Amino acid sequence: MKTRRVHVMGASGAGVTSLGRALADTLAVPHHDTDDYFWRPTNPPYREMREVADRLRLMREVFLDRSEWVLSGSLDGWGDPIIPHLDLVVFLYAPTEIRLQRLRAREARRLGPDAVAPNGSLHQQAEEFIEWASHYDDGSREGRNLARHQAWLAKLQCRVVRLDGTRALPDLVKEVCSAIQR
Repeated sequence: MKTRRVHVMGASGAGVTSLGRALADTLAVPHHDTDDYFWRPTNPPYREMREVADRLRLMREVFLDRSEWVLSGSLDGWGDPIIPHLDLVVFLYAPTEIRLQRLRAREARRLGPDAVAPNGSLHQQAEEFIEWASHYDDGSREGRNLARHQAWLAKLQCRVVRLDGTRALPDLVKEVCSAIQR
């Protein structure tokens, strides 16, 4: 296999991290997620952003110069210096309805069902995130959205594979591995 630095991206809830982990496992290469570099560790998580320079520095220190890795998550608005390191980008798309179902289940698993339930301690935070994520396709909220991702993909020099995030994970991994071998 000649392509060994793969970036998996798409909307929240499209299956980006799941595909990234599964692909890294299949290829026996390290997996990294942009959230681990974008956000400072907090409890509850995802409260404080790192400065862009710190994100990029950490990524360089941990993995960017290595020959093999899978990176999942969004580089939207800050990750252009990473583009020269990419051999293949996988864009994963899933319809809003499916993504929101997945996000609700994920938030309940991650934060606890009682915490995200109405009157729960993290209900408001979870609902704000899901509301934000619901506007990925229409681009009516600040931050990453489909139009911005499409524009970012259009300027890439490396190969781009677009996949349906509703497909079974083993099928997606197999398709990416096939693209790597081409």
